[in-house]
Amino acid sequence: MKVRDILRVKGSTLFTVAPETALQTAVLVMSEHDIGSLVVMEYDKLVGMLTFREVIAALARHHGKLDGLQVKAVMKADPLTCNMETEIDEVRRMMLVEHARYLPVVDHKVLMGVISFYDVAKSVVEAQDFENTMLKAYIRDWPEGAEQT
Repeated sequence: MKVRDILRVKGSTLFTVAPETALQTAVLVMSEHDIGSLVVMEYDKLVGMLTFREVIAALARHHGKLDGLQVKAVMKADPLTCNMETEIDEVRRMMLVEHARYLPVVDHKVLMGVISFYDVAKSVVEAQDFENTMLKAYIRDWPEGAEQT
C-alpha cells in the first residue's frame, strides 16, 4: 500500500496558513475544522508545519498567551515529507523515528495532501481486516478430502 492509496480514500482537503498568520487565528482554524495540523505555505512553497505540539509549546513558553505571535515563530520549518509513491511501511518508520504525527505529501514540488499517524494506522488495520476475511474465506472453502499441509 502506498500514500496515494490513503489519499484516494481520505481525500486531499488541505488547510494552509501563511507564515505571517497570527497564531491565535491558526489555532481557531484548527479548532473550527477539528484538525491537528496546518501546512504553512509561502506563495506556492511548503515552508513549515504547525501542529498542536508547537502550539502547546508556545503556550508553555509564553505563560498561556499567544498574543502577538505569528505562525512562523513556532512552526516546524522544513518538515519531513513523503510522496505519493512512498510505501506505508516507510511512512510508519519515518513517523516513528521523527516523532511526526502529520506528514505533508509532496509530488514534484506540489503539495498533494497531509497524512496523519491516524490515517496510517487506519489503513493498516483495514488491510489486516481484509486479509483476515480473505484467509477465513479460503479456509472455509477448503476442498473436502484435500490434504492440509
